[in-house]
This record gives sequence, structure tokens and C-alpha cells, in this order.
Amino acid sequence: MNQPIHNDELNRVLLKPRFKMKFNESKEEILEQFRLHIDKDQGDYISKIIDHHIVIDVAKKKEHFWSPQLHVEIETEEGFTIVKGILGPKPKIWTFFMFLHFAVAIAFFVFFVIFYSRWSLKQEYFIPMIMCFVMPVVWVILYFVGQLGKKFGYDQMVELHAVLTKALKNIKPLAD
Repeated sequence: MNQPIHNDELNRVLLKPRFKMKFNESKEEILEQFRLHIDKDQGDYISKIIDHHIVIDVAKKKEHFWSPQLHVEIETEEGFTIVKGILGPKPKIWTFFMFLHFAVAIAFFVFFVIFYSRWSLKQEYFIPMIMCFVMPVVWVILYFVGQLGKKFGYDQMVELHAVLTKALKNIKPLAD
């Protein structure tokens, strides 16, 4: 998977692209394989293993505002081990963007209530009406800013995915 963002149509739209791999090996074997790889290669990436979760970050020297993070969860389903990954912005950036989205949504509803109240009372409603049109535009702009950020972090996303693939190179995934 050389391009984790574009492996299907859905991931082209998602701000946090996802992937999934299936293995015959146990959770412990996969985690051990990753631990062995971490010990050998700690240059450009910082990895943490917490229970059955692996988090891979870009090192501080290469980090920028749009630098992604790879969160991998290893779980067992139907006798197979599933490795699920999410490539996305760091939690603080994601939280900030979600806060902005919610703020815009709440502002839209507040302006809509003000607009409707003033309209029903036959008062001046021009500014609330304009804001009801502006808020969805701001929301769309936020989405495209997120897509732009994904493009800025794309090369690092590919590198993070390559780190995971390299760590699991001795274990062959099953075909879906």
C-alpha cells in the first residue's frame, strides 16, 4: 500500500484515512515484531506501544503543524489478528479543528434562531440572515483547509505507513 490515502474513494475524502490488514499471527507476535523494529530504528519517528495500541509520531526535528500521526490498533477477530490503522493529524490539531467545526455549527444555529425571531417579529433581520449564509461557507472552507493540511502532511503519512510496513515485513498479511 504505497499510497494509504488513495487506496479507495472514501479515503480521498476522509481527513483521517484508514487501513486494515489481516494476519494469522497472534497479537503478541505482531507486537513483538514491532518492538524489535523499534529498537533498531528510532531516527525520524517516535513510537509508543500501550497495550495493543501503537502510536507512531514524526520526530520533533521533522515535525510541522500538519505533521500526521499513525495510530494502530491490534485486535483479534474470528481467529485472525486484525491490524487497523488511522493516519491523521495529531490529537491537539484534530481537537482544535473539531472545536472550530462545532463553533461554526453552533453559530449557525444561533444566527438562525435570531433571524427567525426577528423575521417573525417583523424586525430588522439582515445581519442574522447573512450570517446564516456565511456559516456554511466557513464550514466548507474549514473542510478544505483540513484537506490542504492532509496534502501538506501526505509525504509524512506515506513515511509513517512505510515504518509500519517495514516493522511487519517478516509477517505476511492475508488477502481480504
